[in-house]
Order: sequence, then structure tokens, then C-alpha cells
Amino acid sequence: MTVPVPRAAHDATAQHCNMVPAAKHSLAAVTADAAGAQHGAAAPPAAANFKPEARHAALVAQACRVMEAGDLPDIAALAREAGLSRSHFQRVFKAIAGITPKAYATGLRAERVRRELRDHTASVTQALYDAGFNSSGRFYENAPAFLGMTPTEYRRGGAGLPIHFAVAQCTLGALLVAATPRGICEISLHEDPQVLVRGLQDRFPHALLEGGDALFDAWVASVTGFVENPAGGLDLPLDLRGTAFQQRVWQALRAIPLGSTVTYADIARQIGAPTAVRAVARACATNNVALAVPCHRVVRTDAALAGYRWGIERKAELLRRERQALRAGAQAKPVAPAG
Repeated sequence: MTVPVPRAAHDATAQHCNMVPAAKHSLAAVTADAAGAQHGAAAPPAAANFKPEARHAALVAQACRVMEAGDLPDIAALAREAGLSRSHFQRVFKAIAGITPKAYATGLRAERVRRELRDHTASVTQALYDAGFNSSGRFYENAPAFLGMTPTEYRRGGAGLPIHFAVAQCTLGALLVAATPRGICEISLHEDPQVLVRGLQDRFPHALLEGGDALFDAWVASVTGFVENPAGGLDLPLDLRGTAFQQRVWQALRAIPLGSTVTYADIARQIGAPTAVRAVARACATNNVALAVPCHRVVRTDAALAGYRWGIERKAELLRRERQALRAGAQAKPVAPAG
């Protein structure tokens, strides 16, 4: 069943992905929190007084603040400011932040480009150079990955971007599936189908939301079929839009076996960022593609089912169904004859 799209109530510019977290959740704040936690203080004192791990977290937080303040110095300058060699600084930054200094700086530049394009304060060319991109060729080559479309389309608020969508009913409630020409861009769950449609429209206010073709209908059937019987798994082309760090987290989530669970700390270690547990949790929370990127398989260290944007009850039920499917599959396997 396809639910009609309500008329847009505003002309807000499309928000396709957040390359850099908002200020209150900035990487500088996260690493500063880590430094304070490791030092055992509410507000971390001077970096020189820290244990090595906490000192490193404080140095990375300071480097992030410098970049977030508007200055994007080269890596060598950041390393000198931190009192480390360039190679040591890069290793420390990646261990604490989960991404390289270059990737973080690129994310900041991308966010500045998006802001200028959304505000219509500059041409595409002026926006990319003002944000610190030195090469227009490299920018245009990579823009679809962090904008989800060409820069010109983004400046127009995604006007004309075709998105197939449908809302189906399943035993977990209303289920929305949406796809761009690149693949599935959203799978979401809610009691009210109109809430799901409005959420999609808020993400893509100027896109062309339309019913799907036969291939898209098959994708929707696969998703609803997975909800009811997850034994067959779910393998669909995806259009995942996020930071380099978020992409690494989401790829790690897709590798979790059916019916299994891991902790946020496990994922942080797996992607090579053992101290970035909070950032991993936020990446899970910002996942827009439920089921296909199975963030429901991530639990707290104490195995509690905390944090699922589509409801803890649904998370518990999905895991129950997956485990039941595994048990049914094991029982159905023929037993080899003895001897």
C-alpha cells in the first residue's frame, strides 16, 4: 500500500547527511568528555597532568576545536601544536576519533559547503573554495558521496531528485521503504504511516516522491518478508549517506551475523577506534536504514537493549525472531547417518 504524500508545509532545505556533528555533539566535545572521564574529573585540567590516554584525548579535542573554529591548518601544523610527530599525531587522532585528521577536516569542509549552498549565499564554485577545497575537480568527483547528489541539485534543495517510496503494514506496525536511483535510502518503522511519510518529506522536501516500479516493489517485499521471517537475510543495494566514521560503523553493523549481538564497545574496537564508543552509539542512532543496517543487533555492555530509534520493543522482537529463525534452521538440518 502506498500512502500519498502530503503537500509540503515549508521550503526547508533538504538535510541529506551530517558530515560533522552539531556543536553540542562535536568531536571536540566527545574527546574532551573522554579525557575528563579517564582523568576522573568533571572538567579536565591541563593536558600535561593527564595519564597518556587522557592526554591524547585532550590533544585531539584541542585539534578538533582548532579545525571547528574555522581554521583548517595542515596535519604537520596540528602535530606541532600537539607536540607530536606527524605520524604519531595521526595514529593518536585516529585511535581517539575513529577517523584520520584529514577525513575530519574534509567533513568540516563539506559541512561548510552544505551550509553555504543551503543558505544560497554563494555560487557552487565560491562555496567550495570558501570551504577550503583546493581542487574543483576533486570536489565534484566526491560531492555525490557527501551531498547525495550534485552540488547544483543540493543548492536547489534536491529539487527533482526521484525517490520511490511505499508504506506497507507488517506485524511490527507501519514500515516505510524509500530508494533513490543509487539504492535504498530509508527503511523506518512507526505505528502511524503518516508520521513515516512526513519524516521522509522532511528529509527530502524538494525531491520527487513517487510510487515504485516492479524492481522497487520487489525490494519492499524483501523488507517486509525479512520482518516476518528473517531467515533469508536481507541483501539490497543501499544509498548510505554519512561521514567516513559513520560509514565504517554501518559497514561493521552489516557484518554482524543474523541473530547475534555485539556491544557498542565491540564495534568501536572492530573499526580501530576503541575509545569512540559514544560516537559509535550516535552513528547507530543516526542510521536511517533499519534492518538492512542492523543496528538492532547492538546492545550495551551489560547486554541491555538500550537505544533504538524505532522502539525498544521492536528491537527486542526483531532479535527474538532472528534467534527463532536460527533455531528453526538448525532443527531442519538433516542429521548425517552414523558410521
